[in-house]
Amino acid sequence: MSTGCDPILSVVVTIASDTIRRASIDHLRPCLDSLARQSNPPAMEVIVPHQPGFTAIDQLQKEFPVVRFLEICDLKRYTGRSGSREHHNELRARGVAAARGEIVALTEDHAVADFEWCANIVEAHRNPVAAVGGAIENVAPGLLNWAVYFREFGQYQNPLQENEAFGPSDVNVSYKSSALGAIRDVWSDTFEERMVNRAVRASGGRIAFSPRVIVYQKRMNLDLMTAVRERWIWGRSYGAWRGLSGFTRFVWVVLSPGLPVVLLARAAAIVARKRRNAGVFIKAFPLLILITAAWCAGEMSAYITGAKSTASRA
Repeated sequence: MSTGCDPILSVVVTIASDTIRRASIDHLRPCLDSLARQSNPPAMEVIVPHQPGFTAIDQLQKEFPVVRFLEICDLKRYTGRSGSREHHNELRARGVAAARGEIVALTEDHAVADFEWCANIVEAHRNPVAAVGGAIENVAPGLLNWAVYFREFGQYQNPLQENEAFGPSDVNVSYKSSALGAIRDVWSDTFEERMVNRAVRASGGRIAFSPRVIVYQKRMNLDLMTAVRERWIWGRSYGAWRGLSGFTRFVWVVLSPGLPVVLLARAAAIVARKRRNAGVFIKAFPLLILITAAWCAGEMSAYITGAKSTASRA
């Protein structure tokens, strides 16, 4: 892991493994190790913003002395209890604000970077782009891990086209710092990928995808109950983020029972279009049905209760 007074690349690693359990180093260590073992890396820094009480932080600081571990003690959205994810975006915003690089890359502790990830990010940014999204592949064993992958990241598996219609994921995306600076008011409080990507495009910035910029999902020790609870929480968070009200919210309450069919059909269509992983998709499909239903139940609960995200929308 190279360092420099003026880094070209800043990598912000968000700890997302605490949705159900308190954060630990089980996922963060291999993530940081993959960044430390990069091939031909640019001058770079790695920033890990974390909530108070993060266990074994001293041990990680000894293993990765050049990593900047930032304890954020004044989080507005962190209760210290499981069952919430809004503070992830707040931590991400703090990390981005602390970044000094010309390019700011984002990932999460569940992800392991390809050995040329950093070099390929810098190379991709030589083009006239404001942001570059990358591919997300799964290397975690077991059908449950595959089901979670298809639910959340199936559209990001290679092959990726340069001009994909969807926005990049904050598990694998990088921005020119100048592009982020131009829309700082959008993310300064909470860095929500949909808001940021929309604002980048609205300001005239181009977002491209690169199939060579790859991270690998390496989720460990995942059990079915945890996967179901996480999907419910993330679905509810998404529904709250949409901030629907009035008649529109009523319409979505009525339509929500049909969402699982739509999402499952979309996942199958993506696998067919990509022409990859069809066999494991079929085997994981029963589990995919279950966790998709959990996501949709969470989303519907947000519409029914009128829950709204604390993040302001651009």
